[in-house]
Amino acid sequence: MSALICGSMAYDTIMVFHDKFKHHILPEKIHILNVSFLVPVMRREFGGCAGNIAYNLKLLDEEPLIMATVGHDFEPYAQWLAQNQLSSEFIRILDNSYTGQAYITTDEEANQITAFHPGAMNSSHLNSIPTDRQISIGIVSPDGKEGMQLHAEQFAELDIPFIFDPGQGMPMFNGEELLKFIDQATWVTLNDYESELMQERTGLSLEQLAGRVGALIITLGAQGSQIYTQGKCLTIPAAKPKAILDPTGCGDAYRAGLLYGLMNELDWETTGRVASLMGAIKIEHNGTQNHSFDMDSFKQRYHEDFGSSF
Repeated sequence: MSALICGSMAYDTIMVFHDKFKHHILPEKIHILNVSFLVPVMRREFGGCAGNIAYNLKLLDEEPLIMATVGHDFEPYAQWLAQNQLSSEFIRILDNSYTGQAYITTDEEANQITAFHPGAMNSSHLNSIPTDRQISIGIVSPDGKEGMQLHAEQFAELDIPFIFDPGQGMPMFNGEELLKFIDQATWVTLNDYESELMQERTGLSLEQLAGRVGALIITLGAQGSQIYTQGKCLTIPAAKPKAILDPTGCGDAYRAGLLYGLMNELDWETTGRVASLMGAIKIEHNGTQNHSFDMDSFKQRYHEDFGSSF
């Protein structure tokens, strides 16, 4: 059985600003903002939500399938996927577009300023959920607006349980549209900022939102995460990273951990801890797909962090 990962594929240009943004952005001048950050460190990485989630799920010995639209410049990324034994079967190449491009500047406090060119991602609605594969679970992560709506509808029609992960795509949707996603989804995952925005746009509290899905997962960065399910709120501790190098892609690593737990029918306390450890391992490395481990070492570290096994 496979997980279908719907979302963006992108090249990430990651730049590091050796200072704090707050030292250079004057609140009283925000209406005439004109800033420039010297970034002596720059890398180009493979990224995008679908690519990152699939990469992390593969590390957990699962077989994810990526469904995405990419551009004529995708060949280096395709080679990387093949090298890591990730299928490109449901990735559509559009000759007249670029693959999505993210330009991310991170300061010393791990704050980020990102510019994103969607490119081929805007045509993600050209893809449809395959019906001839044994897909047991899915995720709708940030992608083109029409594509996210279509794929959520198709998952629901096919009775395939899926996670709704609006992420950076949330500003595209109004409250009514977000509620439709929630009612179609089996689970919803948000970070703390997105959870505030979700409540504002839908007019519902977290408890009310959680009542419409199997579980509502809220990530809180270094404070861990919360899982609202069956009328309870479970507090999941953060795993301890050995170093904090780059937060880019930590949320995607966490979501891969959620998928792993769901696919292996783990309880929510264990699933949340697996997801937390995935985020911690990611933050110890620069880039979104440069970390690796085997399952034995992962389980050993899980025991070291949480004092239990799975």
